[in-house]
Amino acid sequence: MTHRLRHALRLDRAVRFVWQAAPGWTVAGTALVVIQGVLPLLTLYLMKLIVDAVTFSIVAPDRIASFRHILLLIGFAAVAALLNALFQQIEAFVKEAQTLKVTDHMYAILHSKSAEVDLEYYENPQYFDTLHRAQQEGPYRPTHIINGLLRLGQNGISLLAMVGLLFSFHWSVAGVLFAAAIPGVFVRLKYSEKMYRWQHKRTQDERKSSYLNWMLTGDAHAKEIRLFDLGGLFRSRFGDLRKALRRERLEITRKRSVADLLAQGCATLAVFGSLGFIAYRTVQGIITLGDMVMYFQAFQRGLGYLQGLLGSAADLYEDNLFLSNLYEFLDLKPTVKQPLYPVPVPRPMKKGLSFKHVSFKYPTSNGNVLEDISLSIEPGEVVALVGENGSGKTTFVKLMCRLYDPNEGTITLDGFDLRRFETTAFRREISVIFQDYVKYHLTARENIWFGNILLPSDHEDIDKAAFHSGADHLIHRLPKGYETPLGKWFEDGEELSVGEWQKIALARAFLRDAQLIVLDEPTSALDAKSEYEVFRTFRKLLDGRSAVLISHRFSTVKMADRIFVFDAGKIKEQGTHEQLMDLGGTYADFFEKQAQHYK
Repeated sequence: MTHRLRHALRLDRAVRFVWQAAPGWTVAGTALVVIQGVLPLLTLYLMKLIVDAVTFSIVAPDRIASFRHILLLIGFAAVAALLNALFQQIEAFVKEAQTLKVTDHMYAILHSKSAEVDLEYYENPQYFDTLHRAQQEGPYRPTHIINGLLRLGQNGISLLAMVGLLFSFHWSVAGVLFAAAIPGVFVRLKYSEKMYRWQHKRTQDERKSSYLNWMLTGDAHAKEIRLFDLGGLFRSRFGDLRKALRRERLEITRKRSVADLLAQGCATLAVFGSLGFIAYRTVQGIITLGDMVMYFQAFQRGLGYLQGLLGSAADLYEDNLFLSNLYEFLDLKPTVKQPLYPVPVPRPMKKGLSFKHVSFKYPTSNGNVLEDISLSIEPGEVVALVGENGSGKTTFVKLMCRLYDPNEGTITLDGFDLRRFETTAFRREISVIFQDYVKYHLTARENIWFGNILLPSDHEDIDKAAFHSGADHLIHRLPKGYETPLGKWFEDGEELSVGEWQKIALARAFLRDAQLIVLDEPTSALDAKSEYEVFRTFRKLLDGRSAVLISHRFSTVKMADRIFVFDAGKIKEQGTHEQLMDLGGTYADFFEKQAQHYK
């Protein structure tokens, strides 16, 4: 049995999801199932009594008394109908409340898992297929399963009542009832599996269409789409992709509809055949007219309940089949593992951070991105990494932050392997601003506060961090100062220039009380003078903390205590600015070429 099929045959996880999210609403829904399962038998019996009373009153000597009896029975039937309507409305409310609670709970689970999985997954297209399927099915399938179980129970109770009634008439009618419902269930199971396999196969195409839709409707690509007139091209590609997906899905639906029609034809023949048999027994005088109405309605309703029962079972199979996509996502295992017995992170660090013969390759790549890297960063030391794009600098930072573990070699802090620290505790000691820093479309204060959420959101250090990054002047010019929303996604938002966003991101890095600060090209949008001022201030702020700078501007790199030149994943040169210039190698060549632009 395959891993996915084992997932598909499990109901317990879905039930547990629903129970954890909404136990009270689940109990209420179960009670309503029992009540609504019994009510149909009561209404059927009252209808039989009404028909028999009417038949009797036609020949009764005292028709007025008989009519009063009929009115009383009709009154009981009306009360039963009102109760049924009342319970249906209560059930609808309970289902809505339960669905909302469970949906929010499932989103919380998805968000928690998404934040928990390693960065490796976010650089793997297969992960995005898994995530896409989980997002499609996760929020609503568990509620659908619980509702299916409740429908199964309700239909089962009602069906037992109807089958018992039909057996009291003739055993063969109950047998026909079951035979009429079976073909439709087989059709449902067959085409549920086909739809599941098709959806699994076409996940990447569904993601591509979502990506094209995002490009056409979002702000990230708005300028280029207009400048390069890409709107028509992307609309055409989106339309072609959706057309192909629509055609394949409709073909499955068409075949399913034909099969459903044949199954319904069998059920219809069974219904009217049974009506003929019941009518024949009535004409023979074996049963009364009221019995005929009751038995025929019992057969019709029983068929409906049985179809509902078997349909609910098919629904459960289908829901679990598709919910296996969620299980596949939730069962992803971390590659960056937590130690069973973590050691405390040294604070303050005394020896510093050290790479020893570290090599690394991404899971989806063929060759090593870093090869035999050995370097150390001492307490209070500022280290600069330089090299062409793709030389391995950012990958080095990812390993340093333990977003990945090396394939070979070790990374230590004060002699302890990073794998011995609890990951969250270790990362609190590092403040990183990557070149693709995040623009949070929230207030200016929150954008900076996210650098250290352990502080109160109105802490005075937020203002200090903004001052040191040069962001305070631009924030004071905003309409609501620190409370101004940034970006244009929400009302009253103010858009910033790229350089202004970078100052906000730098303030976020300055706020974090970390022992090691990493700046990976975060000031590339600033002019050379502004960048120089930021780094000069940055050096003053370090106050014994270590730092790693990645920059293509050598006027900034000069301020580092040591410089490492990366080339094709290896360290080619290392030393101070003066030492590397005297060496006359790659660094000196880079520096001289860049200096010519300023002569």
